Amino acid sequence: MSASGGTKAIVAALSANLAIAAAKFVAFAFSGSSSMLAEGVHSVADSGNQALLLIGGKKATRAANEEHPFGYGRERYVYAFLVSIVLFSVGGMFALYEGYEKIRHPHAIDHWYWPVGVLAFAIVAEGSSFRTAIKESNHTRGQHSWIEFIRRAKAPELPVVLLEDFGALIGLALALAGVGISLATDDGIWDGVGTLCIGTLLICIALVLAAETKSLLIGEGAHPESAARIRDAIVDGDTVTGVIHMRTLHLGPEELLVAAKIAVRHDDSATEVARAIDAAEARIRAAEPFSRVIYLEPDIYSEAAAAAGPDPDQTPGGR
Repeated sequence: MSASGGTKAIVAALSANLAIAAAKFVAFAFSGSSSMLAEGVHSVADSGNQALLLIGGKKATRAANEEHPFGYGRERYVYAFLVSIVLFSVGGMFALYEGYEKIRHPHAIDHWYWPVGVLAFAIVAEGSSFRTAIKESNHTRGQHSWIEFIRRAKAPELPVVLLEDFGALIGLALALAGVGISLATDDGIWDGVGTLCIGTLLICIALVLAAETKSLLIGEGAHPESAARIRDAIVDGDTVTGVIHMRTLHLGPEELLVAAKIAVRHDDSATEVARAIDAAEARIRAAEPFSRVIYLEPDIYSEAAAAAGPDPDQTPGGR
């Protein structure tokens, strides 16, 4: 995912959520609908989340220094994880509490046209934001399904915006259903039931986001296809005859560390090996441009030593 594509989707979502939040709170003030209050808080939480993503993207661009020699690329993962916490606590838990209180103390919805009108406006605005996120995601999604894209993406911004906007649209539908049934039955309990459903939905989305960003924070390697391209690029069939084992690690969404022990011929000179390593690094960067930090260690491959030690075929990146 390009940084510009992610930023465009974030700004579109932030603009939509700020306008929607204001409209929802006005609707709550006139109607007393708990679904409107929960949805208003949801939109405020989403706006804060998009602000966090923008801050994380800005901080991640800082140059490497002695304290952080590999840079600050993972700042984007940290702020994406904070998004899941905000969505869970501010959005989901508040909605559950508000829904519970509305069911315990139900009251009729006043001025029904306010919540219905605001919900219709919000669906249009969220739909526009969701469309922007889909359009930007399609640039990098390729042939992968949406679930695969969210699980495989190394850049967190677009998956976060996609899930937020998708959840927002489902939440709006639930709010509309709760308000509609409450108006039809003249029973405010259904408004509370809709609010409980919104809270449950937000918590589920927050848990998915937390699981995915936690994996990125711990450290994920390159996709198998990328790792295969890197391995193929390392071997030239002349001086570098093979890859004994290899490890990759994402230092950030567009920063990949590659460390490999490579097999060279026993009679090659140090000069020949050094030149071969330089050439291999150039081939790696051409094959996988995100490979920013590369460490190649030459060694004489021995089948006997490989058999006696850890099996490279059983280790990630081994071959």
